[in-house]
Amino acid sequence: MSTIYYDKDGDLAFVTGKTIAIIGYGNQGRSQALNMRDSGVKNIVIGSVRDESWTQANEDGFPVYSIAEASKMADIIFILIPDEVAPKIYSEEIEPNLKAGDVLNFSSGYNITYGFITPQKDVDVIMVAPRMIGKGVRETYENGTGFPTFIVVQQNASGQAKEIAISLAKALGSTKAGAIEVTFNDETYLDLMSEQAVWPLIMNVINEAFKLFIEKGHSPEAILTELYLSKEPAVMMEKMADVGLFKQLPMHSRTSQYGQLSRFGKVDTAPIRKFLEEQYENIVNGGFAKEWAAVMEDDMKEYEALKEQAFHNEISMAEARVKENLSGR
Repeated sequence: MSTIYYDKDGDLAFVTGKTIAIIGYGNQGRSQALNMRDSGVKNIVIGSVRDESWTQANEDGFPVYSIAEASKMADIIFILIPDEVAPKIYSEEIEPNLKAGDVLNFSSGYNITYGFITPQKDVDVIMVAPRMIGKGVRETYENGTGFPTFIVVQQNASGQAKEIAISLAKALGSTKAGAIEVTFNDETYLDLMSEQAVWPLIMNVINEAFKLFIEKGHSPEAILTELYLSKEPAVMMEKMADVGLFKQLPMHSRTSQYGQLSRFGKVDTAPIRKFLEEQYENIVNGGFAKEWAAVMEDDMKEYEALKEQAFHNEISMAEARVKENLSGR
């Protein structure tokens, strides 16, 4: 079982006197900066390129610097930039400005797990990674419910890395819901498996159901509304999170409950398990990381081709027509 930390376990004194640099002022960066400031952490600077995020940070009242300048000023550095650009920015702008005793806080385990970033030994390396989109990080802070977070201590040069990580989680507002202690590999493997195995399976089920229903003569409007446009599945997922995968079933009719329960055990899970195992092995052995690196080196051609194919899939084309029809125009 994982260790979970709550408000009582965190002491903001470990971070309130330090300068924190937020590198990357996107959805996560903005929400995390605002939450910490509202929690009493005042010495926050933003490291950014001169784009709309620079302007937004200024409007929000934060001092904004280049990434190199912000890194040099900071005691704690939040790396909240995309995985694919982080190694280059780290080596060119962050690493040269690190000093012994600094804290590197990653939002994703990817670059540490696969060795694309290898921090020097005299800094703390931690991860405080919200399991929530940026908008939710801010909204749940404001409504007082908080959000779950993964925390990791990978390198404890200062002897206080865990206390700092829990303190940051508290400042963000996540210890109200619980900060779960994991490893960098846990975060990387679970996150990639959701993206590469779980959601592709779900999307394939929906896509195949759509094609079957079309073949059987049902209208796209009725099919897509029933499958997901009504947002009923989103409500079901929310209730699964609240009470449980199966325990949300009593919120459905008894006909629905019987249908789901009686057919659950009739699904041939062998091919599903095989697919899951294959993706997991490819993630753990670094196969995916090498594949993605090769795609990026080839100017993202395969990535763009896959997007084009998906956006012109039969179901994607039907969505556009259905949404127009349902809008009343």
